[in-house]
Amino acid sequence: MKKLILAAAMALSTGAMAEQVTAPLADAVETKVSPIETQLNNLGLTVKAIQDSPVAGLNTVLTDKGVFYVSPDGRYLVQGTMIDVENRENLTESALSGVRKDGVTEYEDSMIVYKAENEKHQITVFTDITCGYCRKLHRELDDYLNAGITVKYLAFPRGGLRGKGYKDLMNVWCAEDAAKALTEAKAGEEVAEVKNCSAPVAEHYQLGQSFGISGTPAIILEDGSIIPGYQPAAALAQALDGKKS
Repeated sequence: MKKLILAAAMALSTGAMAEQVTAPLADAVETKVSPIETQLNNLGLTVKAIQDSPVAGLNTVLTDKGVFYVSPDGRYLVQGTMIDVENRENLTESALSGVRKDGVTEYEDSMIVYKAENEKHQITVFTDITCGYCRKLHRELDDYLNAGITVKYLAFPRGGLRGKGYKDLMNVWCAEDAAKALTEAKAGEEVAEVKNCSAPVAEHYQLGQSFGISGTPAIILEDGSIIPGYQPAAALAQALDGKKS
């Protein structure tokens, strides 16, 4: 009789342990990939976040190629800017601002930085060597620095991740004095090759795409908003001062 009671007790104990072990496994099995993520992955997009949208029947989806609006089943996709007319708000830009701030912080250590002596503001500029307005902005670098604007560069090869433009940016970022190398490259000097170069230019480029950037220069402000193009130092300083007032 004692053996029967002991066996029953062991069976109950084993069952309880099995229940504890299998419960998390069951939860893991029940976790399903969103239809949105599945459909966008099929299009070559990587989903970073899915959020509610103010428009019924659409979700705001943050991806490695920017913001999209997608139906819950992933069948319908809308690309473009969503505006809240009543509140005069660009909802697409608002969704990206936080993403940009976090992304810029993540790549802080791999930027080429020209620091203002009396710093009032910082801007992060996605740049390319051959871009005319990128060169113009850099020629006026002292104007930005004198206005108290620290300029931090991330690489964005306009031709994509191939060709001379991409290789030149890699070599600039790998140079012993990257700030000097970038200045010389933007002045039209030949970029010296750096052996065994390993720079995060591809990561910068992909980050820019996730910010909705398609051209250079693209200026990211401290609040995560973007200026898609060149801005003179005086105008930029005035705009930045206005944001802080």
